[in-house]
Amino acid sequence: MTTYQPAIHFKDVRYSIDGKPILGPITGSFPAGRITTLVGPSGAGKTTVLKLCNGLLSPDSGEILVQGHPVESMEPTALRRKVGMALQDAPMVSGSVYDNLALPLRLQKKELSEADAVSWLEDVGLSSEYLHKKATELSGGQRQKVSIARTLVNRSDILLMDEITSALDRGSRREIESLVTRINEKYGTSIIWITHNLEQAISIGDYTWVLIAGELVETGESRILEDPTDERVRRFVKGELK
Repeated sequence: MTTYQPAIHFKDVRYSIDGKPILGPITGSFPAGRITTLVGPSGAGKTTVLKLCNGLLSPDSGEILVQGHPVESMEPTALRRKVGMALQDAPMVSGSVYDNLALPLRLQKKELSEADAVSWLEDVGLSSEYLHKKATELSGGQRQKVSIARTLVNRSDILLMDEITSALDRGSRREIESLVTRINEKYGTSIIWITHNLEQAISIGDYTWVLIAGELVETGESRILEDPTDERVRRFVKGELK
């Protein structure tokens, strides 16, 4: 496998809730500038990993490095600008598409010009005519595109995505997959994408993490899912582990 610098590195990371182990110990890296897909059965700890990546959760022990810097040493707002997140339900604030795109900068007491807003929309495949549409009028695929554009406004180096296409029809899903690939290629954004769709994980991912019951069972180039070496991963790929 080609060696990449890590965008995010976990070292002996453990996480629990009320004394119940949820993750760990986990050691592994998400390669910089690549798309890593994160797969595993329900309850494996995938979303927990994402929340640890941008400081929404803190590990019980171990170390998480973002571009070589310990997460706990980073100011939370600055960390979340560097490590953006797009969610499955693409939550929108009330108002227009412009209001949603401008939100990240307004939180920093800055303004987003309409020209820049249009440029971000065009980056995600939406025309300028959407700028002043109400967010409530958008389709699921359009909301997801605006959600991704809003994350890009912060110029995040790393983008976390949690099942962002699972509620979309096939056509919208393909559009989002193409969009994410373009973002990765154009900006060199490191992307970590949770998906339950193994075909998507293989076709979109450069690299894959497989989590089972809170353990990082297998990592490598995404084609590992086509011929897993671990028996638990083979069972998961066959649909025997849900």
